[in-house]
Amino acid sequence: MRPFDPVYIVRYFYELVPFIGRTLQVMILSVICGTVCGALLAWARLSSSRTARSFSVVYVHIIRCTPSIVLLFIVYYGLPKLIESLTGIRTGYNGKLLYVTITLSLLFAAAMCELFRAAYSAVDTGQKDAAFCCGFTPFQTAYLIIIPQALTAAIPVFCNEVIALLKQGALAFTIGFIDLMGETDVIVARNYGAHGLEVYIALAVIYWGLSIIIEQIAGIFEQRTMRGKTFPDEKRSLKA
Repeated sequence: MRPFDPVYIVRYFYELVPFIGRTLQVMILSVICGTVCGALLAWARLSSSRTARSFSVVYVHIIRCTPSIVLLFIVYYGLPKLIESLTGIRTGYNGKLLYVTITLSLLFAAAMCELFRAAYSAVDTGQKDAAFCCGFTPFQTAYLIIIPQALTAAIPVFCNEVIALLKQGALAFTIGFIDLMGETDVIVARNYGAHGLEVYIALAVIYWGLSIIIEQIAGIFEQRTMRGKTFPDEKRSLKA
């Protein structure tokens, strides 16, 4: 085994940097698709339809109880077979980006369903009733009163879920998808395991950097949504 050499951390860091875009592409696509699906699931969970509520509850329970790597294998190996059995079209196992995005979107949708439901429920029902008494339509009530307050409460948890999704995307290398983790695996195999520790440290540094950037962006959005709002403690200090 070769001795640890920090110089290789810098060397492999620059080799991995070009694959950041690939990892972010998967994350962004999954966040968009998962957020839309999660909002629909949350709407179903809060609806008066028993069928819609049951579907949302069962979906969230199944997805959250299924390990991420197991779900990835089910989608990657099972979806082409399902398409072939239903349509007779052989898709093969190409388009790994699509399968990874579908898997991560399913995972993110379950998390967003619970997040949106909790954020919506956190808004005082008295405000909704007051809005209806003032003649607001359901759309105006949601857009002007509920969503702004729910958004403020949801941003920190949303940030955490995005970071978790970024890390879950590293499992994509198990099906041969070449992103940050996939390229790391290639480098380790190419060097026959030599300086493997340095490669993984370089990879960890990149993930740390990406996570910090996501946190900073979320912090900026949170500050903007909080602008002009005061809380009970702040009101008491202003009066004093």
